[in-house]
Amino acid sequence: MAINTDKNVYTVVFAALMVVVVGSVLAFLASALSERIKENERFEKQQNILYAMGVNENEDKGNVNFIPTDRVEDEFSKYITEQLVISGDQITNDDEAYLIDLKKQLALAKNGETPKLPLFIGEKEAKKYYIIPMYGKGLWDAIWGFIALDDQLVVQGVYFDHKGETPGLGANIKQRYFMDDFTGESILDGTRYAGIAVAKGNNDPVNKIKDDNEVDALAGATITGNGVSAMIRESVNLYKNYLETIRAK
Repeated sequence: MAINTDKNVYTVVFAALMVVVVGSVLAFLASALSERIKENERFEKQQNILYAMGVNENEDKGNVNFIPTDRVEDEFSKYITEQLVISGDQITNDDEAYLIDLKKQLALAKNGETPKLPLFIGEKEAKKYYIIPMYGKGLWDAIWGFIALDDQLVVQGVYFDHKGETPGLGANIKQRYFMDDFTGESILDGTRYAGIAVAKGNNDPVNKIKDDNEVDALAGATITGNGVSAMIRESVNLYKNYLETIRAK
């Protein structure tokens, strides 16, 4: 008997079957690829942390070149000497601190609870780097990154990324020319933890002045720049007690 495809019931049944089939396929793929997805997320975090402390494959002034995924775990183990978790007055070692979901921990802090804050200590050419993860809000969605400091709390490098900033405008926070401006800036203004402001009209477009706690803003990306400024300021203040111990050494 031929099926009457003109009836509404046929359309409903066909649509329901397609939903079941497509849903089943997507569920299978998500399950099958979950380990690979987690592995890629681990590699990406390791690449970003290393990039902030200057372990990368940059060869010119234009491109951002990470350590390749087939080498990043070995390089991470080589250069990151300690992974700490700071929870109130307690500091513990944790070899997987880089996997902590900072967004969730910051939500705990905003609710008055004690967060578990990861911090990474790296060493390169006999110099120590203290690398702080950051998370904030841009114009459209989340922004995040890492900032590497020396024992004088001078920035040695940063890495920024975003979820949905405008291409060619706010999305440029992950461009090399913007991130490089932060190197050499201090997060201190005297004894105050000021962070670093992304400032419009700071009269230093090539960023030669390194004692003003400012870098030049991105054109057409004021709100994203303000988000970066707030993210850095709030992050360094969260880690203030630990950073005070570095300065005291």
